[in-house]
Amino acid sequence: MGIMIAGMQVSDEFLGTFAPIVLYWVYSALYVIAGSFDQYRLHTKREEDEKNLVPKKDVVFGVLFQQAVQAAVATLLFKVTGGNCQSPQDDDASMIVLARQFIVAMMVLDTWQYFVHRYMHHNKFLYKHIHSHHHRLIVPYAYGALYNHPLEGVLLDTFGGALAFLISGMSSHASIFFFSFATLKTVDDHCGMWLPGNLFQLFFGNNAAYHDIHHQLYGSKYNFSQPFFVMWDKFLGTYMPYTVEKRSEGGLEARPAIDCKKEN
Repeated sequence: MGIMIAGMQVSDEFLGTFAPIVLYWVYSALYVIAGSFDQYRLHTKREEDEKNLVPKKDVVFGVLFQQAVQAAVATLLFKVTGGNCQSPQDDDASMIVLARQFIVAMMVLDTWQYFVHRYMHHNKFLYKHIHSHHHRLIVPYAYGALYNHPLEGVLLDTFGGALAFLISGMSSHASIFFFSFATLKTVDDHCGMWLPGNLFQLFFGNNAAYHDIHHQLYGSKYNFSQPFFVMWDKFLGTYMPYTVEKRSEGGLEARPAIDCKKEN
């Protein structure tokens, strides 16, 4: 299968590999523009510039490197599996089947990322040498969503995505939409903004404010779940509820609903 773009037939495998990358940067660019609306920011622009421990040019390079690795792995995966090719009658699979595949993929990805992510926080060696790279962004912003140590990028995101694809049994055509959706969700979770009418923030408890708590020093033992649901945090006692409140000096702030600062 494939899709006609500008009169050219583009394969599902190509789109499944590169559409999420293009959407990552397009959606991030929209948040860069929206960042001028200070009243919706969870941190001030000054905090973003002063608190973060890595230059933005290094973040861009790191993300591009991870995306190159992901593209290589996706290309290999599609070749090995044949894109999970479906017979003609399966191409017309009902929305129920597609919904099931999406839900299974979301659950697999969430489960993998929760336990690997949490372990990287509890293992001092892995945190110091690998996961701490991501937490150099104390104040998250959209295009820093995939800024990780290369090994974490492979283990957490690339391998987790491959598991979700294989276990759900989705086709390469369905993967275009799943991985594009997952990419947009991940960018939104790191956007550092609380925008009115944002559907991700309305329908998902795991959102920008929820993940912002985790990026603060007092919240590093909480809110490990990503990118979709909060179930594992709730089941295993690492859930930190939050409120979004107005700052006296303007803008917004995600605050823990209980005083976790005393526990750290």
